[in-house]
Amino acid sequence: MTDVDALDFAIVVYREDDQWEAEMLPVALTSDLRGLIHALRQTPSMGTTIGLVAVGDDFFVALRLFGDEIGIFLSDITASWDWPLAQQVLEYLDVPVPEEEELDSVLPAGDLSIFADLGLDEMELGALSGDLDLLPDEVLSSIAARLGFSQPFERAVDAAIG
Repeated sequence: MTDVDALDFAIVVYREDDQWEAEMLPVALTSDLRGLIHALRQTPSMGTTIGLVAVGDDFFVALRLFGDEIGIFLSDITASWDWPLAQQVLEYLDVPVPEEEELDSVLPAGDLSIFADLGLDEMELGALSGDLDLLPDEVLSSIAARLGFSQPFERAVDAAIG
């Protein structure tokens, strides 16, 4: 399911020469978790590599690679009813896809502490992901600002959406 008017993007964020850098990734990776992880692993980094994906007005996914470890956060498990990437994230996390009758609110899944060591704790990430007044790209922009890579992130988003 895709919406041609929706804002879909995938951004990789990494550290190079003690500065945050960000680059757009192919939009096809907004529906391919395996490809997304592969692309993040190909990024040269002096430590952690972060992937941020916004899919339309519906949800976002944050990934963090550090060595062989992968942390993944999905902003709303109900997105798995309509979106392949959300389904793939739940499969990766071994979280069952809920029945549509089971949930009537936004519920995140995955590693809420994914950015805790960078200054964004579990409570704040949970609050941001549950704020229905914010679109996924706005939440990711807020996360980027809190983590200190707002300018590279915004440049990459601008390049991704033209």
